[in-house]
Amino acid sequence: MTNPGETSAWQLLSRPGVRQVPSERLELFDCPGFLQPDLCAQLIGLIDKDRRPSTIADPNGDDYFRTSETCDLDAAEPAVQELEALLEEFNGIDPAHGEPVQGQRYDVGQEFKAHTDYFQPDGADYERYCAIPGQRTWTCMIYLNDVESGGATRFKVINKMFQPQTGKLVCWNNRRPDGRVNPNTLHHGMKVRKGVKYVITKWYRENHWG
Repeated sequence: MTNPGETSAWQLLSRPGVRQVPSERLELFDCPGFLQPDLCAQLIGLIDKDRRPSTIADPNGDDYFRTSETCDLDAAEPAVQELEALLEEFNGIDPAHGEPVQGQRYDVGQEFKAHTDYFQPDGADYERYCAIPGQRTWTCMIYLNDVESGGATRFKVINKMFQPQTGKLVCWNNRRPDGRVNPNTLHHGMKVRKGVKYVITKWYRENHWG
């Protein structure tokens, strides 16, 4: 049985259409058509309304490491509430363990270079971000639109790429079976070559959020 801040392959694969990437290095899944286009369009509108330049924890001196724009979505918005309900039904994770939903917008030339979603245990900001809620456990990411060219997400260690497609969900376990963080989750939000990419990201924690 999983902890309330985690899900399992069994839980995720019980939904029709979910596929697991065959790899012993990480738990990685996708589900085309997870969100309907109308809900995707509503979420895009919310991102465009409140977007700001993206930032990273533990800055590494590369001002071009993450060049997208970000938006923390209001939990009171009906579209966000619908999204949260769909995610809870899908992964079974106690909503109290979830961070607020975040949206990202990538214009032509923008990217998020190869990174992991967990916080480095020896990083300068680890205590700041993890002292109460604990480490990130799972990531659920959803593409909100098709992209004319570029914008794929590449998991570099296993050389697996996901192309943006309206409503497609990609999710992964940020940790190994023994609870240690998993560097094999290294992934690159590749540059958009033509068009604009919109993405929703939902992270979950070991403990209650907030």
